[in-house]
Amino acid sequence: MKEQWIKYAPRDFFDELLTSNSNPRIAARALVKYFKGISSEEMEQRANAARLAIRDMGVSFSLSSKGEDKERPWPFDIIPRTIGSQMWNEVALGLKQRTKALNLFIDDIYNSQNILRDGIVPTNVVLDSPNFKTACSGFTPPYKAWANICGTDLVRDETGRFLVLEDNLRVPSGVAYMLENRDVTKRILPELFRNYSIVPVDDYPLKLYQMLASLSPRKIRRPVIVLLTPGIHNSAYFEHAFLAQSMGVELVEGSDLFVDKDNYVYMHTVDGSIKIDVIYRRIDDEYLDPEVFREDSMIGVPGLMRSWKAKKISIANSPGSGVADDKLIYSFVPEIIKYYFKEEPLLPSVPTYKCSDPNELKVVKRNIKNLVVKPTDGAGGKGLLIGPNSTTTERAKFKRLISKSPRKYIAQPTLKLSTSPTYIDQQIKPRHLDLRPFILTGSKSWVTPGGLTRVALKEGSLVVNSSQGGGSKDTWIVDEGT
Repeated sequence: MKEQWIKYAPRDFFDELLTSNSNPRIAARALVKYFKGISSEEMEQRANAARLAIRDMGVSFSLSSKGEDKERPWPFDIIPRTIGSQMWNEVALGLKQRTKALNLFIDDIYNSQNILRDGIVPTNVVLDSPNFKTACSGFTPPYKAWANICGTDLVRDETGRFLVLEDNLRVPSGVAYMLENRDVTKRILPELFRNYSIVPVDDYPLKLYQMLASLSPRKIRRPVIVLLTPGIHNSAYFEHAFLAQSMGVELVEGSDLFVDKDNYVYMHTVDGSIKIDVIYRRIDDEYLDPEVFREDSMIGVPGLMRSWKAKKISIANSPGSGVADDKLIYSFVPEIIKYYFKEEPLLPSVPTYKCSDPNELKVVKRNIKNLVVKPTDGAGGKGLLIGPNSTTTERAKFKRLISKSPRKYIAQPTLKLSTSPTYIDQQIKPRHLDLRPFILTGSKSWVTPGGLTRVALKEGSLVVNSSQGGGSKDTWIVDEGT
């Protein structure tokens, strides 16, 4: 494969493994040396072995299309991404700072609302948000931790600087694929793990369990924890089942639980009812409790909010945490950090135009060809306009959309996302990628070493979501001395 690596050109993007002179970065030296040393035939054999392992392990994701649920094998690239441990330690500090500030913001919003009164964030931006849930007002969860599991999307610009692209604070997904990526890589590249100092990620289920246990209203040695899923047809069901099994907790649906007259939550079992202490919910707020939110919800638990507000049950993530999971709120996070901590953000955000601001809306419409326009409540890479790749008709359509509903859109400059060598069609090619680390917050705070790297498999594409044709890589945090 040495010839292909010689031909590989990072161009004008920051490459994760190679410098602009095509020399391996310090954290990637042993990795690049290894792949240069194997033949094209062996490379293809390893890629085939990865595909077989993914099939045998049942690693899949669901893609809904025209009313059909299609299970597809998880798209995986065998060339890992490496990040030096020193740099990662700095990123992790920034993630902890950001997540703590967001949790303080949520708690403030549902209680004193000081940040609104002080004019740091406009009142209407928060209270008019569909993610603001009045049913959560006057409540504070354990440790003021509303978003107990946060998935923060990071990108790197042309200088290699990490930037926060998005905060996912409601029901962030993808961590099971981070764990499975590592498992597959160990199977197909075992020799690298013998000679490389790679920080392990397989203790995530234990860390998750410990965090959830710390939220228990009953201070008992082994609180009863369940994972609440919408059911087998949910696109993230594989992850729900994986995490429940990994933690050794029950995977339940709404019909498996009930709330008694004293506001305690119980689980039906063949041996009778069992009191529940903590629910790790993978259901959106709107479907959690038909007594409070959508009356037609068939997947929630009637009375669950009563139990939660009576502090008879803990729910992770707390209902209402989505008030900070809004791309318009995202634009205020640097000010939120400064407000609560009197310090600068350790991780910068991507510059963001608020279409709800008349002056910024004019700038967006005038420069739409060079911007990425996003719906404030969007997810999965859907509903975007990527200006440089758009047509005149598409741009005209989005100008009408943002003029009609400016609160629903923000815009950002088109970033030169970093690339990484990716094995595609038996060739080594640069592809853009992002990174989703996971931050756990309970009695303590913990950040995954690395996270889920998602890669855009289509040439030139900036959309990394698996539902939009993206794939994934194992992410290695390594000591630069190895």
